[in-house]
Amino acid sequence: MHKTTLLELFLSFFKIGAFTFGGGYAMMPVMHKEVVEKKNWASDEDILKILVISESTPGVLAVNSATFIGYKIRGFWGSLIATLGVVLPSFIIISLLSFFIIEFKDNEYVAYAFSGIRAGVAVLIFNAVFKLSKKIKKNWFTYLTIALVTLVALLTSISAIYILLAGAVIGIIYGLLLVKNGGEAHA
Repeated sequence: MHKTTLLELFLSFFKIGAFTFGGGYAMMPVMHKEVVEKKNWASDEDILKILVISESTPGVLAVNSATFIGYKIRGFWGSLIATLGVVLPSFIIISLLSFFIIEFKDNEYVAYAFSGIRAGVAVLIFNAVFKLSKKIKKNWFTYLTIALVTLVALLTSISAIYILLAGAVIGIIYGLLLVKNGGEAHA
């Protein structure tokens, strides 16, 4: 097995950053294809764990994910290079757009393009959820938690951060009760 070069790591994450619209969740299918399927740098389980950790820590999901994967592959320098790779395309595009934004802000074709991009992003997010949900161990607790979280998110104005924190606490309590009662807790 060859050692991944920093240039290879940078180019992979630059490509992920350059060809993904819609933020971190929309980036996950592209990142999965590149990191798991093409490069074999991580497993599906690694991606799930990285997603959970990235969601649970401050910062942008895409940046956190790139940082964690880069660290897994090449340590500190890998995390730095992967993070730069995933952020640089957005920085370049936003810098260029800032020069022209006033010209195009009222252009109806630009508005149509963004409407189409939003619809595509929704499909990408749904696809990522569908693929990653296949890897989750399912039982009554999982289904109950999904149902409750969905209802709370849809029917209240509670911040997603608080919902995540509550889910983490409930999961920890459930795991502790399983272990205490002789059951087996799964990561």
